Amino acid sequence: MSLIENIIRSDVRALAAYHVQDAAGYVKLDAMENPYTLPPHLQQALGERLGKAALNRYPVPTYAALKQAICSKLGVPTGYDIVLGNGSDELISMVSVACAKPGAKVLAPVPGFVMYAMSAQLAGCEFVGVPFKEDFSLDLPAMLKAIQHHKPAITYLAYPNNPTGTLFEVAAIEAILHAVGDQGVVIVDEAYQPFAETSFMPRLPEFPNLIVMRTVSKLGLAGIRLGYMAAADDLLAEFDKVRPPYNVNVLTQTTAEFLLEHVDVLDQQAVKIRQERERMSALLKSWSGVQVIPSHANFLLIRITAPDLSGSAVFERLLAQKVLIKNVGKMHTLLANCLRITVSTPAENALFEAALKISLQP
Repeated sequence: MSLIENIIRSDVRALAAYHVQDAAGYVKLDAMENPYTLPPHLQQALGERLGKAALNRYPVPTYAALKQAICSKLGVPTGYDIVLGNGSDELISMVSVACAKPGAKVLAPVPGFVMYAMSAQLAGCEFVGVPFKEDFSLDLPAMLKAIQHHKPAITYLAYPNNPTGTLFEVAAIEAILHAVGDQGVVIVDEAYQPFAETSFMPRLPEFPNLIVMRTVSKLGLAGIRLGYMAAADDLLAEFDKVRPPYNVNVLTQTTAEFLLEHVDVLDQQAVKIRQERERMSALLKSWSGVQVIPSHANFLLIRITAPDLSGSAVFERLLAQKVLIKNVGKMHTLLANCLRITVSTPAENALFEAALKISLQP
């Protein structure tokens, strides 16, 4: 046996590394990023604040000031605390590790965010995926049956869902919270909350097993990698035990604290993105050969329905025109011929629309 075979787990050897395509020279619409930068006066003020950051010191390990700012500015209920992560990915990993008792299972509707299954596997948990209905709505009877049978330690509900952009019915989420009860936690992942304008965060006091997870990435701060989750204190205390010390660096901390003083700027950007999403959705729905899935996020999922034309073919034609989107057709059978497009600025959206019109030609 080779060195790699001797020391690396077989399931890890079978994995493919997370691949991010080089976007240099492309209209980049593949990663659900906020396309807007900060106004020049805020860029200058942030630079001055960052220049004063104590790079020679470790961060304050409790992150008290940053957590207080998040709680007060982003709607965390009074009396509830948060745990911070290096993006939502680290929070998902922390929860997986903390809950990885022998035989523990993680459940989520699919297709969904790939890190739910990946983190479960790496933590030694079994992942159970419950397929959506054909229209990407939640199959509640199937979810409840799976919960009863598998008794998952963790159930994920992305609200809205990635990669579909769909928003589950409130009553369905309530039913799942009740069905799980004290046998596990239900994580409502609100990564795209700024574009959905609805949240389970205010309902934390109603459900002891509820965790609300968010990231500031989609709000316009993807580059600083900061996620947070709110839950009952006893749950947070356990997850905090597996949080790496100093997991949020001082530049992220300083940037987040500064931007939370100007969160209205980010909110205004989210409004523009929502307006463009609705305009784009209406336009694409009027085209033949394209099915548009209703979205409550900052992206659109479309299915190519034109005869003799696949989603992959359209994706390649867009690439040839230097427009980069996400080909999600291979993620799940329900996503056959589907493409996901980040909603960007009006100018970049117009470039995409022109390129897509050309790509749909026979």
